[in-house]
Order: sequence, then C-alpha cells, then structure tokens
Amino acid sequence: MPITPMNRREFMHKSAVTGAAAAAAGTVAAAAPAEAADRTPEHPPRTWSFSILGTTDLHSHVFDWDYYTDAAYKDSKGNSVGVARVATLVKQQREAKGEDRVLLVDAGDIIQGTSLAYYYARVDPITGADGKKGPQHPMAVAMNHMRYDAAALGNHEFNYGIDVLRKFESQCRFPLLGANALDAKTLRPAFRPYTVKRVRVPGAPDIKVGILGLTNPGIALWDKDNVSGKMVFPGLVEQAKKYVPRLRALGCDVVFLTDHSGLDGSTSYGDALPYVENASNLVAEQVPGIDAILVGHTHVEVSSYTVKNEETGEDVLLSEPYCWGYRLSVFDFELELRRGQWKVTSKKAQTLNPNGVDEDPEITKLLQADHELVVKYVNTPVGTCTQDLSAAEACWKDVPVMDFIHEVQMKTVAAGLSTSDAALPLISVAAPFSRTADIPAGDVTIRDIAGLYIYDNTLYGKKLTGAQLKDYLEYAAKYYHQVPSGTAVDTATLTNANSFWDYMYDTAAGVSYDIDIAQAEGSRIKNLTYNGTAVADDQVFVVAVNNYRANGGSGYPHIAAADIAYSSTNEIRQLMIDYVTAKGALDPTDFAAANWKLTQSGTPVF
Repeated sequence: MPITPMNRREFMHKSAVTGAAAAAAGTVAAAAPAEAADRTPEHPPRTWSFSILGTTDLHSHVFDWDYYTDAAYKDSKGNSVGVARVATLVKQQREAKGEDRVLLVDAGDIIQGTSLAYYYARVDPITGADGKKGPQHPMAVAMNHMRYDAAALGNHEFNYGIDVLRKFESQCRFPLLGANALDAKTLRPAFRPYTVKRVRVPGAPDIKVGILGLTNPGIALWDKDNVSGKMVFPGLVEQAKKYVPRLRALGCDVVFLTDHSGLDGSTSYGDALPYVENASNLVAEQVPGIDAILVGHTHVEVSSYTVKNEETGEDVLLSEPYCWGYRLSVFDFELELRRGQWKVTSKKAQTLNPNGVDEDPEITKLLQADHELVVKYVNTPVGTCTQDLSAAEACWKDVPVMDFIHEVQMKTVAAGLSTSDAALPLISVAAPFSRTADIPAGDVTIRDIAGLYIYDNTLYGKKLTGAQLKDYLEYAAKYYHQVPSGTAVDTATLTNANSFWDYMYDTAAGVSYDIDIAQAEGSRIKNLTYNGTAVADDQVFVVAVNNYRANGGSGYPHIAAADIAYSSTNEIRQLMIDYVTAKGALDPTDFAAANWKLTQSGTPVF
C-alpha cells in the first residue's frame, strides 16, 4: 500500500547502468560431494534439479515481533513474521537439497513498514547524520547473512528518498534489480535490470539462470515527490519484452522473474498511468521465454498459479508468498541435458509456513541489539491522554481517534497556507489504517501513535471544488456494500466492497455529510454541508490529505490533478507525535466532532 517522502544524492552516480553491465554473473557453489563422486566426464548427468526460494513484502520484519503492541506478533491465523524464522526454512532447504542447488530471491518492499525501518531511515539513518557514518540497515545485515542472490525493487523502497535507497543498495551483497526503473534523462536503467547465476553440474555444462527484476509503475504516482524528474517507471510487459530475449541470447537455460506486481491485472490508480499496477499475469501471458515468476506487492498467498503464454503455449509458473515473512515460496525445477543444452522438463511451486520453526540464532546474535534499541525508542512517552481512544469502530463510525489525525492535518496545513488560501474553507481527509489501533488513557508513547498511523506519509493541502469534493466522497463510499432499507446491518460484512481496503477509505472532517448505504454506488452522499450551509458546486476548499492520496493513490477522482496549496516533507505520524508532545495531554474534547454518519434511506444506522 501507501507511500511517502524522499531525498536524493548518490542517484546520478549510479543511474546509467547498462544492460550488459547488469548481466554480471553470479556463481552457485560446486555440487554436493556425494553426487559428484558418481559423475565423470565420460558419463555426464543427463538430468539435474535445483530450487529458487522466494520472499516478498518483508517490510523490515526481522523478528517475530509487533512494535505497535510491544509484544510477540500474534494474529488469528497463527502466523509468525520476520526473516529470522524464514532463514531457518532456507537453511533446511539448503541442507535437504544441497547448497549448490538453491537460489534465494526477494520481490521487493524491504526497507519500509515497521518502526525498525523508520528508526534506521529517520532517527539513526543509514545515510549518517552530523558528519557521522550511518549504521548498517538491519535488513541488509539479515539478508546478507541469508545469502540472497537478488531482490527486486518494491515501491516502498523509494519511501525514504533515493539517498536512503542507494545507501541500502551499497550495503547489500546482492543486486537490487529494476529493469523498469530508468533514469528520467537518459532512459537507461537506474538499477541493474538482471543478474545471471550459474548452477554448477559436475561433468556437464553449468545451468545458467537469468533473474530479471521488475518493479511497480505506481512509484511514479505514489512517490512522485521523490522520483519526479529523476526516474521513470515504464510497464512490466514492455520492459520484460526487452530483457527476456536478452537473457535467452546470453544462453540462459532458465529465465526467472521477480516482479513487485500482483497477478490479477488490476490497477488501483485508474487511468492516471498508462501502465498496469498488478501485471505479473500479463507478463506471463504476453512475453515468451519465461519459466517462472515470483510475485509481490499485493500481500496475498498464492502457492502455485499457472499462466499459459499466448504465443508459445508454454506454461509459466507463478507463486506469491504473502508478506512480512508469513511464507516462503519454493520453486522446484527439473532439467534434462539435450544436445549440450539444459531444458526445463518440469517445474512446481509451493509455499512453506515458518511458524513451526525457531528463529535463526545467528540473525538474533547479529540484530538483537538493534531490535532492543528500537523497542526502547517506540516505548518513549510523549505525553498523556485523558481517555482511551480506539479505532475499532472507525470503519463505520466517526470516532475521536480519527479526529485526532484530522486535527493535526488541518492545523499543520493552516499554519502553512498563503494569505489568500487561508481565507478558503479548510477540511481534512484520512483513512482508518488499523482497526486494532488504540491510544490508551494515561501515558502515550511513540508506538501508540505509530500503531494508529502506520505509514510514512507526508502532508499536502490541495484545492477541490464542492462538486469535486462530493465526487471524492462518493468514491470513498463505494467501500460499503449496499444494504437496503429495513435490512439489518452487519459490520462484519458491511465494508471492503469492490476490494476497497481500509487504507483506501477516506473519511472527511470539517464538512458534515451522511452516507446512505441503502443507495446505489454514486448516489450515497447526502446532506453535504460546511458550517451548516449546503456545499455549493463551485465553492473551493483546501483539503489536507496525505501524499499517497494526493499523488493518485487508490484512484480517487480530481485530487492528483488539483492545485497545491501546501506541501511538506514531514511525516504525518511525526506531526502527530509533535502535537502530543507540545500539548502535553491529548484531550478529545479539543477536536472530537461527529460530522459524518451512515444511514439507510435517511435513518441513522448507529
């Protein structure tokens, strides 16, 4: 999901990496001694097998820990999180199959997503501060220890700016791949497009495995502030058509893609970009010569999925291992040597669950101190709260904890407006990111606020007319399933219609309105008023909104093209922390106002 702010510096130094240079070959170790003893040059093996293991959307989960609850991670499905457990599965796979027969790849979104990630991007940044050298990023340490062979760039890699990403890249002992991340001026690859690994086979030619990395075109929207004028992101299909033939021409026996892109052909940003967001299935269908794809971005588990290439009729194997280290994808390949060249004869994929294994003690040894430092940081008190503020009902009711976000957004934007824009009515839009968020009565810590605002978004003020605002709110209201008048409303089934997830659903403060869930989509917003007066179509508002939404995230109408009245590189989460710190006490009587509600044919639902 969402996106955030950024910096720049080392970008130009590395931006023009050519395809040929990007092909720098890696090597996998020699065959297991027991098997090698049975092979001689006179009797070379005719068949061979190897595996590619895959992770995705790790989002800086190292240990099985939830920094927002300050406890071991727990969910209703019994999942564990973190690469420390995944590392144990990887070790088991290597031991069972042979070190020489296993490659390890990631599909992106590595350096953003937890308080650990934020700490090493902003509090003690890996880029260094005040003339001091920065620390190693914990994810670089963990992934180097696990001996990753390659990783695709995810959209969230750009959240903290190009400087942070380049520093992370320099700390990794494996390439970050992005064949469709191009220098905006030269249109040459800004990162390595691919790498080639060799699986050693005693008495026979090496098996050459080409690994092509593709990232998400949505970066151009979601992280516009960080990449505009610096990088461009063409479509996955377009770039795969360029590089897959190149890998085959280099003699690759297996072509494997790692795509930070889902596999259903959908797009959350409408027609704001000419390229599909979730295009892995389209790449498989339209680009000949691909054996398998590690899928990312959409945070779902797809153990094994097959797509038939429309040109060759060959099956392409896809797998997506959920997110956060919930699963590990395992691609198993069987090959046969035919006329001196290896051919894939069979392939299969599955996902493994690491929740039954222990964390790798070596990763614990390497990163326990970093983890404890972040735990201490997130438990730092910043003020108090006069009463418990829960987000449990925020998806269907106007609750005070959401008004806290609105209050901070509006006060910050108001302080930065020009004199002319300050005369316009100011409102705020924000989404309920976490239903489990809760700011307790008593001491308020950084993790309490971070648990409510889990993304590193920054703040904009954009101008919308009354008519555009109503369109915006109608678009948000498609979040609800239609419930005819007289039918009981069940909150368990009310929300997330149209695959519209919680982080995509904006509520508004500063205006009052009803959402009539008995009505069809597009006709649900009723009684839209500002200061008790009906909103006029031509009335102009300044709307406080996060950068993800302001740049087109989730496909809301009008907002991406709207005039900018305010922008900032400060994270909204930090602004909320600063608000509590400055006031000393968080008191909902300062900001809570029930200004929207759900109705059925005009009758309030709750």
